[in-house]
Amino acid sequence: MNGRVTHVLVVVATTVALLPSATAGGAAESLERTSPVSVERLAAVTKTLASDEFEGRAPGTPGESRTLEYLVAQFKDAGLEPAGPDGSYTQAVPLVRTQVPADAAMSVTIGGERIPLVQQKDMAALALRPVDRVRIERAPLVFVGYGISAPERDWDDYKGVDLRGKVAVYLINDPDFEATAGEDAHGRFGGKAATYYARWTYKYEEAARRGAIAALIVHETEPAAYGWPTAIAPNGEGYDIVRADPTQEKLLLQSWIHRDAAAKLLRRAGLEFQALKKRARSRQFEPIELRGATFAADFPLAHSRITSHNVLGKITGRRHPDESVMIGGHWDAYGTGTPDANGLRIRAGALDDAIGIAGALEVARAFKQGPRPERTLLFAAWTAEERGLLGSEYYATRPLLPLETTVANLTMDVLQPNGPARDVVLVGAGQNELEPLLALKAAAQGRVVTPDARPERGLAFRADHFPFARRGVPALLLMGIGGGHDLVEGGREAGDRWVAEFTARCYHQACDRWSDDWDLRGAAQDVTLVYEMARELANSRAWPNWNANSEFKAVRDSSSTRRPR
Repeated sequence: MNGRVTHVLVVVATTVALLPSATAGGAAESLERTSPVSVERLAAVTKTLASDEFEGRAPGTPGESRTLEYLVAQFKDAGLEPAGPDGSYTQAVPLVRTQVPADAAMSVTIGGERIPLVQQKDMAALALRPVDRVRIERAPLVFVGYGISAPERDWDDYKGVDLRGKVAVYLINDPDFEATAGEDAHGRFGGKAATYYARWTYKYEEAARRGAIAALIVHETEPAAYGWPTAIAPNGEGYDIVRADPTQEKLLLQSWIHRDAAAKLLRRAGLEFQALKKRARSRQFEPIELRGATFAADFPLAHSRITSHNVLGKITGRRHPDESVMIGGHWDAYGTGTPDANGLRIRAGALDDAIGIAGALEVARAFKQGPRPERTLLFAAWTAEERGLLGSEYYATRPLLPLETTVANLTMDVLQPNGPARDVVLVGAGQNELEPLLALKAAAQGRVVTPDARPERGLAFRADHFPFARRGVPALLLMGIGGGHDLVEGGREAGDRWVAEFTARCYHQACDRWSDDWDLRGAAQDVTLVYEMARELANSRAWPNWNANSEFKAVRDSSSTRRPR
């Protein structure tokens, strides 16, 4: 642990112990009087961005143009300097859109028998290389367990297997999810809490790095954390950033395969699915080539380019301008779709994530009321989060401020609208040295930190902080659906009930709309936490790091010489 960070954390722990006790209700009332965050402005910006005028804020649509115009005006009004290239407030993000046809021809041949795989029934296939046709002929299939290479956990599923030109078959999640006492995997990946290795994105990327032509991930609802309908991309659409050489970074085809279809194919190849899963929970697991089995695909692929934009503003640090703290959320939502049961077509994304953008603007306004911070603050409204964190990914590959000297990333995505809470929900708890600072600032509000109630869902890898985390930047995500808050009115029961209702009915749906019934004082509490954390970090010499057990610590440590000592 960095010596300066150690000192900061000791001070944090001591300060928390000395804070006077307070009721959450009293603390909320005090916060309203002292916080620079305006509940009224938070509501006004959220309501505006979620209005029908913005048509659901889909990238590459007229709704984007209106969103950009509004956000640039808000960034200027907040007093932010332009942080985009060439003195602008925007960074162009070139995207590629692809579409796999519903009748895409895919199959596995085993022992001379061709078994068709039906898109949306057996397969949920995407193809993210911008090619006119996807054609795979008689590619061997290799079962690679969970597809994990994690030296820091003494785990390697690959054992040197050659995947070039082959199709990798993976299990979803990581081997600890179903491991029992006595098995090698038990406790090695943090129990049921999802790690980066559990994510489908990691598995596809690892397959591409190892030269596979395609990869199939067996879908199971529990370890995937969502059902088969969610795994199916609407209309077979896929999105990616435009890459210099997509053949080096993207598979020709990537797909979920339904558990029943996978078990049937494995059985035809003389293998039993549950037995394979058990073998894959051992460090001695060896990849298994499905003898006599080959995969084929042949279908046209529609593809086009879209140019979207990130919106970027900054407050340049007065003493250390090359060191920065990032604050942000995503401006995009899902645009328009077929009418729901209430006839609503516009999926406006009021909580996901108009309110996060409103929060970032409030943090910016709060900083402009005080002295200029010592370090630079970068404020970001990212595009295409709902298409795969693409706006933040594009910036992370082409940063305008060095990531090596980025102190932290603080992201807000879905803040709860149910009034003051006795706690703040932290997604991805146990990962890095920002967490004691969060606890300190929450205690000053009379609140405590509650870890994500269901870490197996992997929310810690599904928001715009993640492209920076995987490149070593310590990151912290505040997301109101990480678990039900302990609300001042109604307690944990009311908080859990709201999360269950919102995720079941409104998450990514048309009913995620502005409501005059919302009480955004709880959201303002969380925005104030982000402001207080950013102020502490921006006026210190601390360099928080990832915890020793984090999969992101090694990459952060590799750039340590770039940071001042």
